[in-house]
Formats: sequence, C-alpha cells, structure tokens
Amino acid sequence: MKQKSVNILKKKTSGTSTKYIFESDGCSKKLSTKDILAKHISYSHKSQKNSDTTAVRTQVEQTPVPQQTEIFNCDICEFKTSQKHILAHLKAHVAKQMYCCNNCEYKCIRKSQLRKHMKIHTGEKPFSCNVCEYRCITKSRLQDHMKIHTGEKPFSCNICEYRCITKRNFQRHMKIHTGEKPFSCNICEYRCITKRNLQTHMKIHTGEKPFSCNICEYRCITKSYLQTHMKIHTGEKPFSCNICECRCITKSHLQIHMKIHTGEKPFSCNFCEYRCIAKSSLKTHVKRHTGEKPFSCNICEYRCITKSDLQKHMKIHTGEKPFSCNICEYRFIRKYDMQRHLKTHTDAKPFS
Repeated sequence: MKQKSVNILKKKTSGTSTKYIFESDGCSKKLSTKDILAKHISYSHKSQKNSDTTAVRTQVEQTPVPQQTEIFNCDICEFKTSQKHILAHLKAHVAKQMYCCNNCEYKCIRKSQLRKHMKIHTGEKPFSCNVCEYRCITKSRLQDHMKIHTGEKPFSCNICEYRCITKRNFQRHMKIHTGEKPFSCNICEYRCITKRNLQTHMKIHTGEKPFSCNICEYRCITKSYLQTHMKIHTGEKPFSCNICECRCITKSHLQIHMKIHTGEKPFSCNFCEYRCIAKSSLKTHVKRHTGEKPFSCNICEYRCITKSDLQKHMKIHTGEKPFSCNICEYRFIRKYDMQRHLKTHTDAKPFS
C-alpha cells in the first residue's frame, strides 16, 4: 500500500532556532509535533492502516510552536471538540478507561464526570441562587437558572414562537416540528423525544408510583404531577381566563378551556361524528365504541370506563351522599342529580 507522505514545513524565527510544522498530505492539517501528527493519522485516516508515520525525520532539534485552537471532528459520531479532548472522547467509543457508578448504570470517560454525577446520589448541591431557594449541582446549571430571573431566552424557534433558556431545550423542542421520536417502549407502541420521558413512561408498565400526597391517598409517577395535585388541596389556581371567570391549576388546562370560547374541537372520533376539545376526552369516548371498561368494583360486578365513574359508584356501597338539597332533606351521590332535583322546587320543567 502506498505510504502517506508527510511534508515538513520550516518556519524561520528570530535568532538561530528553527521551528518545524508537520503537514499531512491526506487532509492538509498542520500540526506542531510528530506525536500529534501520528495520533491524527491514526484516528482521522483509519482506512490507510499502513500509513508510515515514522517517515518523519528531522536533523535539527525542534522548538515547539504555539498551538492554535483547532476543531476536530469525531469519525464515529457528530461530536466536535479541540485536540485536547478528542482522544478522551474516542475512548467512549472503544470502551477504554470507563468510570462506572456503583449506584446506577451511569458510565463516563473522566473521573471528574463521575464525581459530578455522584452528587445526584448524595444530594449535594453546592451552587445556590441568591434570588430564590434554588440549588444545583453545577455552576453551568446555576447560570441557566439565573436566566429565569432575568427573563433572558437566547434560543428561539424559527417555526413557532417558542423561546427557551438552554440549547438542550431548544434541540428537544425542534424534534416536535421534525416529528423525530428516537426513544421507543419495548412493551407498547409509545415513542418519545427524550430518554427521561421514556423512563417516566415505563413506570406505567411497572406500576411504580414513587411520589405520594401527604394529605390524601394520591400517588403518581413524577414530581411535577404531585406538585400539580397539591394545588387541589391548597386551592391554588394561578391561570385565569381573560374572557370568563374560569381559573385553572395548569396552563394546559387553561389552553383546553379557551377552546370552549373559540369553538375549536380538533379531536374527532373515527366511529361517529363526535368531536371534542381534549385528546383525553376522545380516548374516553372511543372506549364506548370498543366496549373497554378498565375500572372494576371490588365489591360487585360493576365495571366502567373512567376512574371518576368508579369513585361515584363506590359511594353506593359506602352510603355516602355528599350533595344535599338546601330546600328539602334529599341527599345525592352526584352533583348532577342534585342540580336536576333542584328544578323540582322551581317552575323549570327539564323533561317536557
């Protein structure tokens, strides 16, 4: 095989010393020493395994030249970095010198990365915000957090109005427009954008609900679900409609509510002409066509479509009637039944 030739370029300097720069004919990269050149040829020109890097010869003592910052591309993935870090990155592909966490499956190529990761298990958060109570593991996360207080959102989508604080969030958002969902469940057809979303989804199959309410028996998969649930007990409804007096716990609930005013019903049934505002409402409706009744009573043979229907049914067995008429002594299991009863005390004739 033809050997790769290497050019030795002289660079005269002041005084009597002479500096050499080594240039590879394969890609015309200029490197300061023959050792760096050998590593460059080894990783960047793998196809020519018999390249003779020993052909580099010099007859005068070398004096190193100041190195310039040069970007190296990984031949295996899209990673780009300086020459200082490219060798460490390549170790990740060849599985050399991997540092492993004793508590989880995390692996990394640098000991400093492992030390940073271990703070997740120890709960150590040395960096704190001077505006709020936020604490975090790394300085870079704190810098990102501070943008919440300053309102800075340097990354903006050129398709929609989305703006965000970090590049990672922006890259994740763009997958919404491209439809890319690289992570898939091995049990059902669920696909998602991030690994974290997949990990959360898998808890549905395992039945794991690590977060619990300290007021009621509610348990859930994520901390954010629990935080939303707690607003039921506190009565907090921070999102309000600018058309009517409706207030909501979450922004998504408000967005669904606003469709009542616009008349928008984007979700339609494939079996009938039913249309609705929310995807969850459509899923519940479709079960009426399929006959699916996933919720069952543990006392009788009653089965139903929704959890709320089962909770109403259980009051039959407990005798609980929380809704009472303020005119007579009638009490009801459902609020709807009480409202219908109240019309009997008025001139309203709902069934005419």
